Amino acid sequence: MAIGLPVKKALRRTLSGLKEAALKSTTVPKGYFAVYVGEDQKKRYVVPLSYLNEPAFQERLSMAEEEFGYEHPMGGLTIPCREDIFMELTSQF
Repeated sequence: MAIGLPVKKALRRTLSGLKEAALKSTTVPKGYFAVYVGEDQKKRYVVPLSYLNEPAFQERLSMAEEEFGYEHPMGGLTIPCREDIFMELTSQF
């Protein structure tokens, strides 16, 4: 059974919309990078590259290296820290 032309167009539009949504959720603006923060549930944050110059942030990165090495379970940079502590820390920058 063949799919009619209107159905093909609707399907193509739906797939296109899903692809755009996926790209938006994974893209990071220039000058920023993504980190995953949390103890049990990891939440993704997009933060400015300037955070890399902050000693407190560098300390968190060292903790991440000690805990995870270079094999991050989320497939990206994971910071072993409670979200509220991370938010408090980054609000000071």
